[in-house]
Amino acid sequence: MLNARDLTVRRRGRAILDGVSLDLETAQVTALIGPNGAGKSTLLHALSGAIVPCAGTVRIAGRPLDAWRRADLARLRAVMPQSSELSFPFRAFEVVLMGRSAHAGRSSEAHDLAVALAALEAVDGGHLAERVYPTLSGGERQRVQLARVLAQIWPETTSETASETASDTASDGLALLPSERLLLLDEPTNNLDLTHQHQLMRTARLWADRHGVGVLAVLHDPNLAALYADRMVVLADGCLAAQGPVEEIMTAPVIGRVFDLAVTIERHPTRGAPQLMPV
Repeated sequence: MLNARDLTVRRRGRAILDGVSLDLETAQVTALIGPNGAGKSTLLHALSGAIVPCAGTVRIAGRPLDAWRRADLARLRAVMPQSSELSFPFRAFEVVLMGRSAHAGRSSEAHDLAVALAALEAVDGGHLAERVYPTLSGGERQRVQLARVLAQIWPETTSETASETASDTASDGLALLPSERLLLLDEPTNNLDLTHQHQLMRTARLWADRHGVGVLAVLHDPNLAALYADRMVVLADGCLAAQGPVEEIMTAPVIGRVFDLAVTIERHPTRGAPQLMPV
């Protein structure tokens, strides 16, 4: 679905990313982990198109990122940043509804309202709908922002999909938008309590399993990542240190080397996922 090859980003002569390549598949959750300053957010920004790499390519559904029309790309992939500064007194529901802007002219107002409400409910945020966004706590804002990006790529019914794709042929005559979607999450568990960290990751897992969404989540906690992800990508000093299935990456040699920490690997008592324990 998304293919990145040899991405390099330099700032002031220093390589923030150096020749990083990876593939994101649909219906999978990929966790991007690594020490502070490893280049994780920079990589996500390069994959989303927020920054242009000095070298390398990013393709979505086989097309270069810069070949997508902005509106088409917005309906294909959604990006949740680390933080979103919004000082205007919008209600939380209105912020979520902003995620439907890419569907203007393709979706009815009633449908957009229903999607926004359903997205808030999906993140345990229905009670926040009428709250003024700047008055929310950091964790509450994170949940509202997650609802916004879910609303942006919300799965449509058959009839709604037909009405949208009927006008989705690109001006250059290329194929219609693929049905698969991408969700890029930059440190989405920041400011969340333990309950909502797991709820967010369960939501990501659900969207991959039920709706075939390809999810990339930048995470600080390898144990949380291992519980919900299919694959891990590990960065260190701007370079790709490892990538592969969770079982191959969550090992004492890999994690210990990347994080410079002596660890042992145990099994979660009910989930069976590998979990690291500092020695």
